[in-house]
Amino acid sequence: MPHAFVRPAIGTPTVADLKSGFLVFLIALPLCLGIAMASGFPAVAGILTAVVGGILSTFIGGAKLTIKGPAAGLIVIAIGAVMELGQGDMQLGYERTLAVGVVAAAIQIGFAFLRAATIGIVMSPSVVHGMLAAIGVIIIAKQAHVMLGVTPVAKEPLELLAEIPHSVMHGNPEIMLLGLLSLALMVILQRMRFAWLRALPAPIMVLLITVPLALALNLSQSHNYEFLHHTYEIGPDYLVQLPGSLLDVITFPEFSVVFSAASWKYVIMFALIGTIESILSVLAVDSMDPQRESSRLNSDLFATGIGNLLCAFIGGLPMISEIVRSKANVDAGAQTRWSNFFHGVFLLIFVAAAPALLSKIPLAVLAAMLVFTGARLASLQQLFHARKIGVDQLLLFSTTLVVTLATDLLTGVATGLVLKIVLHLLRGAPLRALFMPQVTATQEGKVRILKVHGAATFAAILPIRTQLGKAPQGCAEIVVNLSDTTLVDHTFLSRIEAIAQELPNLHVSIKGLDGLKALTQHPLATRLKVYP
Repeated sequence: MPHAFVRPAIGTPTVADLKSGFLVFLIALPLCLGIAMASGFPAVAGILTAVVGGILSTFIGGAKLTIKGPAAGLIVIAIGAVMELGQGDMQLGYERTLAVGVVAAAIQIGFAFLRAATIGIVMSPSVVHGMLAAIGVIIIAKQAHVMLGVTPVAKEPLELLAEIPHSVMHGNPEIMLLGLLSLALMVILQRMRFAWLRALPAPIMVLLITVPLALALNLSQSHNYEFLHHTYEIGPDYLVQLPGSLLDVITFPEFSVVFSAASWKYVIMFALIGTIESILSVLAVDSMDPQRESSRLNSDLFATGIGNLLCAFIGGLPMISEIVRSKANVDAGAQTRWSNFFHGVFLLIFVAAAPALLSKIPLAVLAAMLVFTGARLASLQQLFHARKIGVDQLLLFSTTLVVTLATDLLTGVATGLVLKIVLHLLRGAPLRALFMPQVTATQEGKVRILKVHGAATFAAILPIRTQLGKAPQGCAEIVVNLSDTTLVDHTFLSRIEAIAQELPNLHVSIKGLDGLKALTQHPLATRLKVYP
């Protein structure tokens, strides 16, 4: 097995891992159902993915504390594939999307063998945040109508957003009650600091309140009711629909159009966006790990690819290392990869033993949870944060956001990256430095000096990491010398800061910024050469 795939020992399961796994299971249960349905997949497909991600990835993964499962960030790609490939037939679109998932998973496995997991590290944070904000807006645009009990006329994100006021005015009152109450509870419970309220995750607290209310409204039986002189219809169509058993959800991919241009568009999006989001989540969780253990990114990407391959062959959603559940895992005190395993086992046991309980969950409640998730992804704080760093980062963020909403994720991200390169060239960065960065290394005692030549941009991060891996035994300090650069960008500075957190036993510092002027007061702002 190549060195990149050698994993640290899995460790011995602990009581803390069991507790963390149970807590994450409670968080994952409603979110997996909601993400699957929003993606155009059967509800239990999300549970299936989390089970595979939990049990399989525990033994082949390279990240200690991350939780594998379906993520809101891939909803936009999945539902787009189902609708476009099915051409009106949702079941056919689902099966053809599974075929797309098989090819995308194979590409992810190929990325891992090529040791290309570092692709996520060089991505501009502002472009990534713009992409996530666009995903959040699209989730809100689609799920707000479900939360209100209305089937919208529009199909595109911006048109769906514009139609929300109409849905508010013409919503189904009882469904609106469930949806808006759920959304209000999510907001309130997230802000509460009482220990007894935070003993259970907010999604479970919402279910404990809204499911009895749905039973009182008799949603399981089709009937009409009157409200303000209008007649409305409700019934089981507003509840989660489940198969008789977990085995009934097994669905095989349909490969008839897998090599079409439309299919390959989604193959690329699943492979690239899924890989980037997963890697960034792993890096974020590593920074939260109390023991500061660095994950093996290529090994973890390999595990994600294998998991996605299995999920696509049996009817599951694509998986990634999911940041919200992973953070909850860390906060709950998880110590080894066994917490991910336990979360998967608890989901499997619950769905196998109590499927009738899941069928009592209103779709409006799950939609409200996704609207809340979308609002967090599209938070205005991200916009303000980008502006604080610099106008260039605001431009990258806004362009990626707007183009993604107007077109698709792949076009939006590609536009953001091209704009970033253009901005660097306009500011005088040498073309060679953007595609063939030069980093030289020297050793002075216990200090390793890495000197960047030309421009310190996103492209220089990979050779920096390579040189760090070559640091000799006994090296105590890393100095990144930027005195020979004309431009240092925000991506480079933010990633060096992250690398420093990954190496707690090494002191990492940056020198040579004296001759460069920061565009704003932010410590990670882009810097340009000052000429006399």
